[in-house]
Amino acid sequence: MTSAVVAEARGAVLVVSLDRPESRNAITADMAQAVARHLDRLDESPDLRVAVIHGRNGYFSSGMDLKRFERTGERPLDPQRGSGGLAWVPPRKPIIAAVDGYALGLGFEMVLACDLVVAASDAVLGLPEVKHGLVAGGGGAMRLPRRLPRAAAMEMLLTGRPCAAARLHELGLVSQLAAPGEALDMAVALAAEVAAMDVDAVVLTKAIALESREWPESELFAWQEPRLSAFLDARRSAGS
Repeated sequence: MTSAVVAEARGAVLVVSLDRPESRNAITADMAQAVARHLDRLDESPDLRVAVIHGRNGYFSSGMDLKRFERTGERPLDPQRGSGGLAWVPPRKPIIAAVDGYALGLGFEMVLACDLVVAASDAVLGLPEVKHGLVAGGGGAMRLPRRLPRAAAMEMLLTGRPCAAARLHELGLVSQLAAPGEALDMAVALAAEVAAMDVDAVVLTKAIALESREWPESELFAWQEPRLSAFLDARRSAGS
């Protein structure tokens, strides 16, 4: 896997680091595929329970590598997990974004594909695609209106203006606000707290929280019941 994406296990927490300083962590196809393989490892390993993704060198990511796209048409996709290696199919287990500096374009779309966001108080996040005649097609145009009030999301999408992490914390997208330079440490601490919970319960809770957004309101409990019953049956069998 590319050296521009590095992963290390800290106990049950897998820390995935974007490390391409010459381009401010702009995402290439190789990087997207490396991120995806590390998330495959997260889902497959019984020793890993939560991932944290962050960018080294003081920033999360400047987005897709536009120079490569303009030169060769390369898009930063993984065939299975999609844009950035997680936008189409995030991992079953929880993933937390730790944002320092800025997360723009695809960088912000990768953040939006995470379950929790910890950001430094001086971080900046945004989707500037329209300024470049592009569309936030890596999940940004779809996910941002689900994570923010509609008016705030549409203003960011249609103007391309970035937003301060402190404001996104007020709006509920950023779950924890860290002091500058401390986002990773705070995110790893949060990940360790989640990792201490029962892994099967956490995985099912995440699945229900995400999938239920598409369930009919009048049938929420009916659609949840088979998943919950199977989980409880497995628990009883394991305890007998």
